[in-house]
Amino acid sequence: MTRVEELERRIRSLGSCVVAFSGGVDSSLVAALAARAVGDRAIAVTAISPALASGELDGARAVADAVGIRHELITTAELEREGYRRNDRERCYHCKSELYDGLSAFASARGYAAVLSGANADDLGDWRPGLRAAAEHGVVHPLVESGVGKEEVRRIARELGVPSAEKPASPCLASRIPYGTAVDVDTLARIDLAETSLKRLGYRVLRVRHYGDLGRVQLAADELPRALSPTGKMEVVAAVIAAGYAAAEIDEKPFRSGSLNAAFTRRLQAPVRSQSL
Repeated sequence: MTRVEELERRIRSLGSCVVAFSGGVDSSLVAALAARAVGDRAIAVTAISPALASGELDGARAVADAVGIRHELITTAELEREGYRRNDRERCYHCKSELYDGLSAFASARGYAAVLSGANADDLGDWRPGLRAAAEHGVVHPLVESGVGKEEVRRIARELGVPSAEKPASPCLASRIPYGTAVDVDTLARIDLAETSLKRLGYRVLRVRHYGDLGRVQLAADELPRALSPTGKMEVVAAVIAAGYAAAEIDEKPFRSGSLNAAFTRRLQAPVRSQSL
């Protein structure tokens, strides 16, 4: 049995499903597999909130159309949750609790048997409190169950012709805000405007990290030389300041996904050393 057959068989065993659908490669692959496995008994649902980056909804719609799955929207209100606004290391738990509350209600009202996520096996090695929220809601993770990591996700997505196979990761805008700094609508909008402006300049893989009045730009290694040139630096800084920041700087180290979690994750994974008394 091939990996695709294994995944389709698992989804088919559910009978029908709602796919938590962002339009990123992971959820897009699950949506494509669901459409192949159960046809019109699968539906992709995208959550709309201030934390969704501009352009992501249009991309999700295009992918859903390409893979042949029905697509609907729900609105989530994570900003009404104090734990989310507080933005400690459990922020994603509160965000995903809101999401899965909405998707579970949608599935129940429409008669779908299960809610599926695009979590992959590599996510298990990162700090992902959202997985706890998923467990509390009985969410099914087909890619995790089959041990499919990010590299294989992209390979299978290419094999199936999923348009977002090479799409860079684009987590919610709140992920640009350091833990301990409150999340609010204005901050999310400022980050979104800054990143949208940089994309219009031709940058593809980027983050604008929010540090109060400072916007720190992180770019992919192959895009850094252009940005650090005199003209490029002037353009980047001007775009971020025009978005509402008082100051801007470009990180000379290449962008790495999950960098805000890195130090914390290392502490979690560090071995416990016994101490003699």
